[in-house]
Amino acid sequence: MQIQAVSKSEFKPKALEYLREVEKKKKPLVVTHEGKPVVKIIPYKEETEDQILAKLRGSVIFYKDPTEPVGEDGWEVLE
Repeated sequence: MQIQAVSKSEFKPKALEYLREVEKKKKPLVVTHEGKPVVKIIPYKEETEDQILAKLRGSVIFYKDPTEPVGEDGWEVLE
């Protein structure tokens, strides 16, 4: 999928037009500055609670005693 890109100077006067296009076509838009991407505008997508929880599943670390000091070898886990 080819993502449309526009410069900041081109985006500014037509911002609402570009936002409506992203909303209508459901495709992202990248705004550039001096040829480099600086902002990616994506269409909003409503997610259910189950979808959000599925993304987070397995990402939380459980600590038996969170006040217990971390040993020398435990720091790598925290990175």
